Amino acid sequence: MLVIGIAGGSGSGKTTVVKAITSRLRHEKVVVIPQDSYYKDSSDLTDEEKRAHNFDHPDSIDWELLCDQLSQLKSGKTIHQPVYSYISCSRSKTETVTVEPADVIIIEGILIFNCPELRDQMDIKIFVDADDDDRLMRVMARDISERGKDVHWVIERYTRTVKPMYLQFIEPSKRYADIIIPQGGHNKVAIDLITTAIEKELKKAQ
Repeated sequence: MLVIGIAGGSGSGKTTVVKAITSRLRHEKVVVIPQDSYYKDSSDLTDEEKRAHNFDHPDSIDWELLCDQLSQLKSGKTIHQPVYSYISCSRSKTETVTVEPADVIIIEGILIFNCPELRDQMDIKIFVDADDDDRLMRVMARDISERGKDVHWVIERYTRTVKPMYLQFIEPSKRYADIIIPQGGHNKVAIDLITTAIEKELKKAQ
């Protein structure tokens, strides 16, 4: 079993990298654990408080649960991953996602290198890098189409929390990465090299 952490700023192309790696590992069972599923429940906040909520600060993540569930997967146990809604800022009380152990576990999220206990469980740490302008455009397109936000909301949030938290927490976490991928998820050479390295590590573990 191999645990791979993929970090990077919002809109950097992490999901593209995850999909590219997963598609190339055709002979291995791969599961993806998104950091976004482990946001702390904020359903008790008012609409105004939810609007001001900082999703880009490490304190917004339930690290204890994420570390515990990853540990369970590594020990061969099935987990029940939480389901979080960005629209209501709440964690479902009735719904979970069943995740079974796999050959490769990919943990993906903007802040995953900020938790020492989580980092220690990773075998390979990858940071996806991208220009600020490119990230802003992707964040804007995603939040409007997938999360029901308007342009004003996206720009205000980017200025107030996304960019400052990137500079304070996310960009500095690059120092923990074993591999840094420039040009976001469009760097095919880097993805091919990473996939080859993963396959070699899996063969060693057999």
